[in-house]
Amino acid sequence: MEIYWYLTAPDGPQPWTTSGSRQVNYAYFQQVARAVDHLGFTGALLATGAHDPWILGASLIPYTERMKFLIAIQPGLISPTLLAKMAVTFNQFSKGRVLLNVVSGDKNTLGAYGMHLDHDARYDLSDEFLQVLRPLLAEQPVTFEGDHLHVDNARLALGNDGYPPPPLWFGGSSDAAQEVAAKHIDTYLSWGETPPQAADKIAQVKARADRHGRQLRFGIRLYVIVRETDQQAWEAVDALYKTMDEKAIAARQTLASGSDSVGQSRMSALHNNHKPDNPRELEIYPGLWAGIGLVRPGPGTAIVGSPETVEQTLRAYQEAGVEVFILSGFPLLEEAYRFSELVMPRLDLAHIPAATPDNSFTWGNLWDRPLGEKA
Repeated sequence: MEIYWYLTAPDGPQPWTTSGSRQVNYAYFQQVARAVDHLGFTGALLATGAHDPWILGASLIPYTERMKFLIAIQPGLISPTLLAKMAVTFNQFSKGRVLLNVVSGDKNTLGAYGMHLDHDARYDLSDEFLQVLRPLLAEQPVTFEGDHLHVDNARLALGNDGYPPPPLWFGGSSDAAQEVAAKHIDTYLSWGETPPQAADKIAQVKARADRHGRQLRFGIRLYVIVRETDQQAWEAVDALYKTMDEKAIAARQTLASGSDSVGQSRMSALHNNHKPDNPRELEIYPGLWAGIGLVRPGPGTAIVGSPETVEQTLRAYQEAGVEVFILSGFPLLEEAYRFSELVMPRLDLAHIPAATPDNSFTWGNLWDRPLGEKA
């Protein structure tokens, strides 16, 4: 099991409100990154948000030693050759600590950047993009011509300095997304589904990957609300729920309105944009609460409970085939400490050795090694 944290604005005790929002600046990002680095998290996701994830991640390299940077990239908004150059540079400077999260996006967000492709066309573009990007990351020359990209004799002037090429992560619930993942991706991510739903999706993607002769790892993005007891955790939910007023819910609905994201549709269906009087009515699985989705776009499900309950839920996901968890709480800094102190000592966390520039380290060898076995 690997546990990642989150390193993206907005943040605060209730960041969907003005009074509950916290100023998120460079000094604060340094605090959160240092916490992730020394508390034992494998790394953190730098998602698409207010800050550019590349500049943010690169600026935090000197303040960290072991955490991995999972950086969001968006096909169509940047050349795959330029992106490969940036990623390999980051890989060198961070000593092998960069991972790439491929985000195909939706028409709402991408339209603001001048990109206007329908749902399946975006995944066709991602497919072509990854056919160029992946060999470039592995220091191979590429010539490619497709419907969206035409690249002549692309090659990088620098390499990974013996560190493994940056692995590719990806999420998407549609058939088109799953097919792209099966063909190209190392780690496939889901948003906040229940363990049985995650198991079903993992089986689907595994079957697709098998047809391409490939194997993937699987991860999930969730929130977490952990306290000393289950009662205290649900009291924390009650406190959050009281701040989810009509204005905050309407703002989230506006962001999601007209989205063609299948994943977003699935998250919205968990609450149907309705706030019941009792927050427990949004408990969609034991210890799994869909209320965050009322006020936050994207993954809107939280694991709620005592350390024992949170551990049980994580184990249920693990049994479903999930190996990687990207978690967050409100606020990011305090909840990183709370989770690391209350839950992480209970988990069998995978030991990720520092990559060494000797070309003998491969990700395949690492993932095939039983948990607990020394590198």
